[in-house]
Amino acid sequence: MIALAIPLGVAIGLIVGAVGGGGAILALPVLVYLLDQPVGPASTASLVVVAVAAAVGAGSLARHGHVCWTVALAFSAPAAAASIVGTLANDAVSPRVLILSFVPVMAIAAGATWQRASAGHTDDRPACPHIPYARAAIAGAGVGLLTGFFGVGGGFMIVPVLTLWLGVPFRRAVATSLVIITLTGVAALASHLVGGARMDVGITAELALATAAGAVFGTSIGRRLPHAVLGRAFAVVVAAVGVFLLVDVLALGGPPGA
Repeated sequence: MIALAIPLGVAIGLIVGAVGGGGAILALPVLVYLLDQPVGPASTASLVVVAVAAAVGAGSLARHGHVCWTVALAFSAPAAAASIVGTLANDAVSPRVLILSFVPVMAIAAGATWQRASAGHTDDRPACPHIPYARAAIAGAGVGLLTGFFGVGGGFMIVPVLTLWLGVPFRRAVATSLVIITLTGVAALASHLVGGARMDVGITAELALATAAGAVFGTSIGRRLPHAVLGRAFAVVVAAVGVFLLVDVLALGGPPGA
């Protein structure tokens, strides 16, 4: 299992670094279906994996001046608080309900990512915009709920929200998203651990380290390849995984250990 975690982690990291998130929306199914982890521990482990990758990717992009720090902090504070509420809800539902609830979130993420990729953003380094803090707080709280409930970093929704709702330029949204994922992921992880959540430390560590390595290459790729291509490819992957999860739960008796 540990040997399998390394290439899977690198692949997840490439996605996180290139498109500013989305790793956890793939890490959770990877942990459950390919690395044989129960859904509860997998949701906790996915927070570790993606927070580490996001921190590495954010550091790389921050050195190039892409992060909008004011936006990141305004977004992260309510997200971190709401992640605690999401964690409490996570403890109250069964693995099957958790997975079924995850499917529509993936569908929304795929649609939003495709829309963002089709918007034709070509700006590289325009200034960070002045954002309405009330809107940032509402968006942050929504992402925080998702982060705590599903054990995901929320990047698959953060970048579309930053670009389409808050007007952050695309490349800055990718970098800023990684900072937000790091901060909210750490807060949600703390909530999971305080609540008694457990995970396989060996597999989590291997997957996290491999994901971090992939994130380094992913940020480099993201600066060079057209984001429309990356975004559309990611949207297709997310949609495909969502369909698989839906079929597995409704027709094949999944998820494992439910």
